Amino acid sequence: MKKIFLSTAVVIMAFSSTPSAETPSIEDTFQTINSEVLENSEAYSTLKESTETIGHRLTGSENGAKAEQYIYDKLKAYGFEDVQFQEFEVEAWSRGDVQLTLNTKDIRDSIPAVSLGHSPVKASVEGEIVDMGNGLVSDYENIGDGLKGKIALTYISLLPGTPEGTKNLHRSEKAELAIKNGAAGIIIFNQVPNGVLLTGTASVTGELLDIPAICIGYENGMKLKGQLATDPKSVTASISMTNQSGMIKARNVIATLPGKEIPEERIIVGGHLDSWDLATGAIDNGIGSFAILDIARTFKANKLSPKRTMQFVFFMGEEQGLFGSTKMVEEAVADGSIDEIKFMMNLDMSGNPIGMNASGANIDTTFFNDLGAKIQAVDTIYQASFSSRAGLHSDHQPFMLEGVPILSVRSNLDRSIYSCYHADCDDFKLVNKAHITNTTRFCTMMLYAVADSEKLPATKMNSEETRQFMIDNGLEENLKMQGDWKWGE
Repeated sequence: MKKIFLSTAVVIMAFSSTPSAETPSIEDTFQTINSEVLENSEAYSTLKESTETIGHRLTGSENGAKAEQYIYDKLKAYGFEDVQFQEFEVEAWSRGDVQLTLNTKDIRDSIPAVSLGHSPVKASVEGEIVDMGNGLVSDYENIGDGLKGKIALTYISLLPGTPEGTKNLHRSEKAELAIKNGAAGIIIFNQVPNGVLLTGTASVTGELLDIPAICIGYENGMKLKGQLATDPKSVTASISMTNQSGMIKARNVIATLPGKEIPEERIIVGGHLDSWDLATGAIDNGIGSFAILDIARTFKANKLSPKRTMQFVFFMGEEQGLFGSTKMVEEAVADGSIDEIKFMMNLDMSGNPIGMNASGANIDTTFFNDLGAKIQAVDTIYQASFSSRAGLHSDHQPFMLEGVPILSVRSNLDRSIYSCYHADCDDFKLVNKAHITNTTRFCTMMLYAVADSEKLPATKMNSEETRQFMIDNGLEENLKMQGDWKWGE
C-alpha cells in the first residue's frame, strides 16, 4: 500500500513538473498569420470567381441572392458552425431608361446620362438650367425663388477656385438642397474625364425622390457651365425616365466565432457585399467584402481564438440606403444586445492598409500606436500611421450613431481605381492581388489584437457623448439633412 502511494506521488510530481505549452506572444501570432495568409489567401481568387460567375450584386436582384448564398457557403466550408442569414424586406429602387436632351437656340442634342438612385418611377420635366456651382449651402444663400421649376446643375466634387478648406457634400445632400429650393430636376456632372458616368443614390433618406436626378460626364458638364456663364438663359433641358421601385427581400450574412473568455462582448468586422449594377463592383465593395471573407478564413485556418466574440458581417443594401447595417443595429437596439457590440471595423473600398483610424470615446492612442509598431515589425509596407476622425455614408454609420467605437484602415490604393467608382468600368481588372492580400493579413492582426486585449482601447459612448461627438466632428448638419439626427433641434 505504501509502495503504491509513493509511486503515485512520483507520477503526480512528474506530471506537475512538466512544462505546459506557453500561450504564443502576440508577435508570434502575427508572424503565424502573416505566413499563412501569404501562402494561402483566397481573397483574390474568390472575388475573381464571384465576378465571373455572378456579376454585379445589386440588392434584391437574382445576382444579389446568389452572392449572399456564395458567401454563406464559403463560410461553412471554412469551418464556421454559426453562420446565419439576417433577412430584411425594404422598398428598393432599380434603374430603367433615361434620356437627357439639351436645347439651345439652334441645337437640340441628346447627352449620355445615367439615372441616380431613387429617382422617380416615372418623370418627364423640362426647364431652364441654373448653374448652382458646387451645390453647397453657400451656393443657395441668395437663390430665393430663382430655382423654382428649373433644373439645377451641380458638380459632384469641388470646382477649381473653391476656397481652401471647403467641405464637400454627398451627392444625395446636393440633391436634397436642390429639392428644398424648388428644383424640378438636378443634373450632377462627374469629376472623372473621358465621359465616365456614375450612379449611386441621390436620396438622403433612401426613399423615392420627387424630382429626377441624373449624372452626366465631366466634359459635357463643363461645356454646359461655359454656355450658362455666357448666357444664363441660353439652355433648357428635357429629362425623361422610367425606373422601378418595390418591396424586395435581401439577407445580411453573419458568421460568429465565440470568444473564449468574454463571449458576451462582440467585435464586428463588416462591409457591404452589394454593388450597383453598371459593373461587377470589384472595387466597391468587392475588395472590402471579399477581404472580410478571407479574414474569416484566416481566423479559422490559424485556430485564432481571442477573448471576445468575433462576428464577420456581409451587409446588403448599403448602396441603396445602408439598409442591411441599419437592420442589424435596429434589431440589436430592440433586443438590448447593442451594448454587447464593443467595436465595429468597416471595410468599404479599403485596401493595402498603411495605418489605422479609430473614432469614439476614450481612444487609447498608445494601444493603437503599439499595435501599429508590432504590425510594422512584421512588414514595413505597413507604415503604422494612426488617426482619429469620423465620417458618414457607409455601414459604420448606424453603429456610430449608437455610440459604438469605429475602426477602419488608412488605405494606400492606386488613385486611378477611384475613377471607376459606381461606374461601368468597376470590374476585376482593377484588383491588385498583393493589395487585397495585405488587407487580409494586416486587418486580421488588428482585429485579433483588439478582440484579445485585456482592456478595450475605446469605450462605447452614451447618447449625450455621441451627440457631442457628432458635433465635434462636423456631422450634425449632414445628419439632420439625412433625417438621422436623433437629438431634436
